[in-house]
Amino acid sequence: MAARASGEAAGGPFPEESEPAEASPDLTYSMSAGLVARLKALDIALAVTSYQSGLFYLIGRNPMTGGLNVHQTPILRPMGLAHASDGTLMLAAGFHLVRFVNALEAHQRANEIFDACYVPRTVHVTGELDAHDVGIGAAGQPIFVNTRFNCLAVLSDRYSFAEVWRPPFVSTLVDEDRCHLNGLAMQEGEPAYVTAVSRSDTIDGWRDRRSDGGVVIDVRTGTIVCEGLSMPHSPRLHRGALWLLNSGTGELGCVELPKNGGTGRFDPVAFCPGFLRGLAFCGKYAFVGLSKPRYRRFEGLALDARLTAADSEPWCGIQVIDLEKGNCVDWFRIDGQVAELYDLVVIPGFACPMAVSPGSANAATVVSHAPGGALPQLPSNDSLAVAVVPPSAANDQGI
Repeated sequence: MAARASGEAAGGPFPEESEPAEASPDLTYSMSAGLVARLKALDIALAVTSYQSGLFYLIGRNPMTGGLNVHQTPILRPMGLAHASDGTLMLAAGFHLVRFVNALEAHQRANEIFDACYVPRTVHVTGELDAHDVGIGAAGQPIFVNTRFNCLAVLSDRYSFAEVWRPPFVSTLVDEDRCHLNGLAMQEGEPAYVTAVSRSDTIDGWRDRRSDGGVVIDVRTGTIVCEGLSMPHSPRLHRGALWLLNSGTGELGCVELPKNGGTGRFDPVAFCPGFLRGLAFCGKYAFVGLSKPRYRRFEGLALDARLTAADSEPWCGIQVIDLEKGNCVDWFRIDGQVAELYDLVVIPGFACPMAVSPGSANAATVVSHAPGGALPQLPSNDSLAVAVVPPSAANDQGI
């Protein structure tokens, strides 16, 4: 099944200002036959970022058609994404950190189909830091990977950022991407592990170590717990185990942490045909983001040989991996102009979410207030098609 990204949206045609800057008529989405049923059984939706296309995707189930619904929101270079326990989303995008909040009450719907409408409530200007992964601390404070300055950072009221941790092999806080620090695994509101493409301490030194210089670092001790990786990304803790994407080999795997000194070992669980970034879990399933390795920084890696041996072309999209069996059970694929994804999260409890861009005219029209305010609440069978989101704001595509 496939759908063109320039088709009709629920409630009206795609608004011109909400389309990708260089939208292509041959951009298509396709999916496995069981994806919608699996999302329904797990009671989840997905949020995905693509800095290459400048799109923030929310993937869910259209209650009117029963099919997949892909809502895309234009945002400047969306990268790292985190889902907080209170339901908010934190996004690193361009030179901003943006906090999104669902503006709808449980009984409300936007444009008759969306049961969550994520609106930007806090937009913090950091300047260009090449921020990658982002996490949410115990007090709700975002902590992010400041790749440009080789450190973990938090927001500052005065400065672009405040450094909170740096790999011990990086000798100083400097405006040079030396090791390409990129991934962050959080544990109980604290940073636990990070990934870097190398342990280089010279500007751009990581580019010469892409094939086997990758490391995982324990933030609490500063020790390297796994090495010999190829451009690792997206470390995540799930069910007591440390998982990551060994992007240069196209492998999802688990890190066997060292018990008595030394370094641990990366154990591959599944091969996915693409340069992997973005990892989230729901039960026994891993949701893995795939990109097409089109640029020089992605070429010349073991992934090329793996794809040739498998007689396969690289994907852009999402694969759902059964962790017990190590195989792909469902998938979502993007073909056409969009070729790279960065991060993804699982959104529990919602079927069909949407988002509003901070820089759009629609951000001014989404107005909500706490229940019991001076204005009456809409009845439970009403929708917010006019009161909250104009019909033309729904830039989505059903499949």
